[in-house]
Amino acid sequence: MPQGRVSAVPEDGLTTRQRRNRPLLLVHTGEMKGKSTAAFGLALRGWNQGWSIGVFQFVKSAKWKVGEEAAFRALGRLHEQTGEGGPVEWHKMGSGWSWIPKAGGAEDHAAQARNGWAEIRRRIENQVHDVYVLDEFTYPITWGWVDVHEVVDVLAARQGRQHVIITGRDAAPELIEAADLVMETHKIKHPMDAGQKGQRGIEW
Repeated sequence: MPQGRVSAVPEDGLTTRQRRNRPLLLVHTGEMKGKSTAAFGLALRGWNQGWSIGVFQFVKSAKWKVGEEAAFRALGRLHEQTGEGGPVEWHKMGSGWSWIPKAGGAEDHAAQARNGWAEIRRRIENQVHDVYVLDEFTYPITWGWVDVHEVVDVLAARQGRQHVIITGRDAAPELIEAADLVMETHKIKHPMDAGQKGQRGIEW
């Protein structure tokens, strides 16, 4: 696809504009860092377009301070105060989401993931957000907490302009097949290979 040109034009009955504005399902997978970072970068561009952004972080601890979270929450406040950009919501499974009680055991985590997906499904069916970042959502699917076939069916049936970005290692084949864009990160070099731990402003 050199210089933004498509390699082929499908015979799908859509105009160029309709095809260009079709909602996308993106999967960022692979062993190397950068999957979530790329997803948040896309969400940032969406915010600049005035789109509603919904971030749902699976697996991550509520105690883990994420730099992007602080930035997006600030952008959400800016939108509320000035109307610039779009509205932002940020939810973490590790904090019990915002709509279910906190819990701590293994089965509690599975229940939180299922409840989180149920809420996301409700929002998709009601076209609440323009961009959904389902961060590390591949893991609840891999662990059997959330049914991949249900996820694919819900995403395939979504209406309107709802872009969905799923991040995490070992994306299920069904997700990869359903996605419009799949990227896989691979490590060539990493500071940890030389004994250097993560640092402020780079990892968080």
